[in-house]
Amino acid sequence: MHSMMSKTLLVAALALVTVGSGVTGTPAFAAEKATHASPWPAVKWPLPNDPALEKRITALLATMTVEDKVGQLVQGDIASLTPDDVRKYHLGSVLAGGNSDPGGKYNASPAEWLKLVDAYYDASMDTSQGGKAIPILFGIDAVHGQSNIVGATLFPHNIGLGAMRDPALMKKIGEVTAVETRVTGMEWAFAPTVAVPQDDRWGRTYEGYSESPDVVASYAGAMVEGLQGKVGTRQFLDGRHVMVSVKHFLGDGGTTNGKDQGDTAVDEATLVRIHAAGYPPAIAAGAQSVMASFNSINGEKMHGNRHLLTDVLKGRMNFGGFVVGDWNGHAQVKGCDTTHCPATINAGLDMVMAPDSWKGFYESTVAAVKAGTISRARLDDAVRRVLRVKFRLGLFSAGKPSMRAVGGKFELLGSPEHRAIARQAVRESLVLLKNNHALLPLSPKQHILVAGDGADDIGKQAGGWTLNWQGTGTVRADYPNADTIYEGIAQQVKAAGGSAEHAIDGRYAKKPDVAIVVFGEDPYAEFQGDIPNLLYKPGNDTDLQLLKRLKAEHIPVVAVFLSGRPLWVNREINAADAFVAAWLPGSEGGGIADVLLRKPDGGVQFDFRGKLGFSWPKRADQYANNVGQKNYDPLFPFGFGRTYADKSDLAALPEDSGISGEVAGSGVYFIKGKPALGIAMQLSSASQAHMPAATVPALLADGSLQVTAVDHLAQEDARRFTWSGTQPASLVLATKTPVDMQRETNGDVMLIVSLRQESAPTGDVSIGMSCGANCGGSVPVGAALAKLPMHQWTTLGVPLKCLARAGADMTRLDAVLQLQSVGQLQLSMSRVALGALNEAEHVVDCAH
Repeated sequence: MHSMMSKTLLVAALALVTVGSGVTGTPAFAAEKATHASPWPAVKWPLPNDPALEKRITALLATMTVEDKVGQLVQGDIASLTPDDVRKYHLGSVLAGGNSDPGGKYNASPAEWLKLVDAYYDASMDTSQGGKAIPILFGIDAVHGQSNIVGATLFPHNIGLGAMRDPALMKKIGEVTAVETRVTGMEWAFAPTVAVPQDDRWGRTYEGYSESPDVVASYAGAMVEGLQGKVGTRQFLDGRHVMVSVKHFLGDGGTTNGKDQGDTAVDEATLVRIHAAGYPPAIAAGAQSVMASFNSINGEKMHGNRHLLTDVLKGRMNFGGFVVGDWNGHAQVKGCDTTHCPATINAGLDMVMAPDSWKGFYESTVAAVKAGTISRARLDDAVRRVLRVKFRLGLFSAGKPSMRAVGGKFELLGSPEHRAIARQAVRESLVLLKNNHALLPLSPKQHILVAGDGADDIGKQAGGWTLNWQGTGTVRADYPNADTIYEGIAQQVKAAGGSAEHAIDGRYAKKPDVAIVVFGEDPYAEFQGDIPNLLYKPGNDTDLQLLKRLKAEHIPVVAVFLSGRPLWVNREINAADAFVAAWLPGSEGGGIADVLLRKPDGGVQFDFRGKLGFSWPKRADQYANNVGQKNYDPLFPFGFGRTYADKSDLAALPEDSGISGEVAGSGVYFIKGKPALGIAMQLSSASQAHMPAATVPALLADGSLQVTAVDHLAQEDARRFTWSGTQPASLVLATKTPVDMQRETNGDVMLIVSLRQESAPTGDVSIGMSCGANCGGSVPVGAALAKLPMHQWTTLGVPLKCLARAGADMTRLDAVLQLQSVGQLQLSMSRVALGALNEAEHVVDCAH
C-alpha cells in the first residue's frame, strides 16, 4: 500500500494532529487494538467551548418534546416533502437531491429555487400548528460549484482539481461555491468529498482529488475553510459562507473491485493511512458536519458502525459537529429498512437523510425513544449537535434566505470574477501526456478544425452532478454563463486573425492546418459510472477512427480527452500527435484554449502545470495501480505531466488491452442486439421454458415467440420479437450469477429498453424481473405501449422501485428482464440498460 506516504500523511494537518492512546474497538479490530496504541490521530477541535451557547441550547432542549427533538434529526427531500409537512413535523433539515428541483424542472430558474427555500424556511418558523420555531438547514450537492443551478459557475470536478496541486486556489473555489450557494438560499453544501479512490472502476473516482492521501489531506482543510470561512474570524459561517459535509466517512474509495457502496476490506492501519487522510485537516478547520458513507468496512455498514462514528470520529478525533447520513443509507444496516432504524442513531448518526422515507422514519424513531430503544441521552446529544450548528450559523436571527447577505443577488451567479477563478482552475488542471514534434502550443493564426462530440457540449465537459444527478439531458441554453471548448478556441483564434471550424465528425469544409479532437466519457454519477474494466467505450471505436482518419489525411492532431478517471486509451494516444487529459473541466472551455494556443505574437500564454493525481494504466485490467503499491507499474506514474520545456517524443504504445471478449459497460444487459457478458437471452413459455436464443433466428417449438435479426443503427444490431398469441410467452435476459440492484433501486434508477413497436398488443403485456423460484415482480406495460409511436425507435423506462414493490427481491436477481405478452405483439429491441429518470423518452406509470 502507500508506505511512502505514511510518514507524511499526518504532517498535512501540521501541528494540529497528534497520536496517543487507544480506545475500545469492534471485534474486527479487537486483536490489533489489544496490543497496540490507537492508530487514529487525535485532532484539536478549533472551536472553544462556549458556555453561553450551551446554556441557550440546554434551555431550548428543556422546552422540546420527544417529537420536537426527533424532528430535528430527520432530513427529507423536496420531491417527497412539502412546506406544510415541515410546518407540521418541524423537521430539522430539507435537501434537494440530484434529481429534485422546483416544480420538477431540472432547469428551474434561480429565483424559483430561492422562492422554494424561503417557503421551507417560513414553514420551519411557523408555530401555528405547534412545535418550536427552529430554522431548517437546507442542503444541496454543490460539489463542483453550485452545480444544480442554471447560470452558476461550474468548476472542474475534483479529479481535475487534484491535478492542480494548488491548495490556495482550492480555498478560492470554496469561497465562490459558498457565495453562489447562498445566492439561491441554501446554507449547507454536501462537500467536500475526501475519498481516496483506489480502484478507478469506481463510478465516483472523479469525485476524489487523488489516489494519494497526501494530496487529499492537503486540500481538505483548504476547501473547508473556503466554504465555511476561517474559524476565529468574522467570516466564519457568515452570510457569504456555508456549512460543509465532509464525505463519505469512511472508506468509500476503497471498496472491493471499485463497487460503489460495496465493502472496504482493509485493516485499520490502512483505513487511517489512506482513507481517513482528509478528516483530520477538515476537522481541524472546523467542519460542521461529516456525512456517513454507504459502504461497509469489513462487512459492517458505516451507517451502523458505532466504533468509527462515535468512538473514532467523535471521540478520538474530537469532531464537534454532527454526522449526517446519505440517501436512505440507514436502510442498508442489518435489521433496518428505510423507515425504521434505531441502530443508526445509536451508532452515532445525528441526522438521517430519509428523502422519501422521512415520515415513517420520524414515526418509528419517536416510538423507539419512548420505548427506550434509543436513550434520551443519545437523543439529546444528537439534537444538541444539530442545534449547536444552527446557532453557529446564526440561523435563529438570520431571517428568511432571500433577506440574507447575498440572497437573491443573482448577478453573482457565474459572475466574471467567479468564472475567472474557474478558468484558472481549468488551466492548472490540464495534464499533457504526449506532445510529439512539439506540436503544442498552436499558433492561433492557422485554420483550426475542432472536432469530436465533446468539442461543443457543456454537459459533456461538465460531467455528472450538473443540473441533475447524472448530468444528462441538458442543452446549451441551460448554461448561459459558460463557454464550450470549441467556443473558447474559436474566440481566441478569430481574435488573432486565424479561423476555426467545428465539425463533430471531422468532415471539414476547408482542410485545416491542425485538428483538435475533443472526446471522452459521457456524463454519469455514482454507481451508474461503475465499470467492469478500464476500457474506453468498449465496442465503440468512433473516436479512434476519427483520429486515424485525420492523421491519414496528414493533418496534425491534438487529442483532448474528457474523463472522470484514467482509462486505457493507448490506441487513441498513438493516433494523436499530442494528448491532453482534460478531466471534466466544467463551464470554462476557454481555459483549455489558454493553454493550447499561443499568443498572437507567438509567445506562450500559459504552460501546462497539471500533474497526474491518479496513475494512468498500461492495460485495461490494471486495477491495482496506485503509487506505493507492490509491483507498481503504470503507463504514466502519479505526478507525471509534461510541460512545454519537455521536448522528448513518446514512442508508440502497445495496443493489447489485456481484456478479451465483447464487454459492455456496467448496467448494460443487452446491446447491439446481443446480450452482454454474463447475460443469456432465453425464450420461454409454459411448454418450453428457458430455451437459449444465442443465435437467430430462433423459435419456440409451440410457435408462441420468435426472434429474428433487424437493423437499428447498423446491420443486424437489433432483434425483432414476434408473439403469436397462441399462449403467453416471454423474452428473458437471465443472469449467469445473481445481480444485486438494491443501491440502484434506492437511487431512483430505471430499466430502460430501446425499442420500436411494430404492431399493437392484442393482450396483456408486462415487464418484470425474477429472483429465483417463486420470487419476482412485474408491472403491466400495455398502457405505456399504447402511447408509443408505431414504427419509430424510442425508449421506455420502468422504475426499479416499481418492480421491487411488485415483489422482486432486488438483492438477488437472476433475470434482469422478463418481457411477457399474452396476445399478439411484435416489437424490435436494440438495448436494455439501467438509466436515470430523465434518460427515457417514455416512463411506465406504476404509482398505483
